Amino acid sequence: MPFTTAAVLAAATLVAIAILARTALTAWNGWLDLKRAEIARPADAGTSQALGLIDLSDIKERLRKLEAIAAGVDL
Repeated sequence: MPFTTAAVLAAATLVAIAILARTALTAWNGWLDLKRAEIARPADAGTSQALGLIDLSDIKERLRKLEAIAAGVDL
């Protein structure tokens, strides 16, 4: 392999690695910014409590249906 071919191949490989590293670093910084924004966002306690109650009632309804199925009762 001639020297010029090897040098061009090495330079192209180096450029490709640099592009991939830059892309990965940009993605990592974006992900960190997203997590910082999630942490910094004030949690609305009233909304989360209401959503928790809705989830709890949904779970109770599903449990009631499963118990009815297990008992052989048609809903």
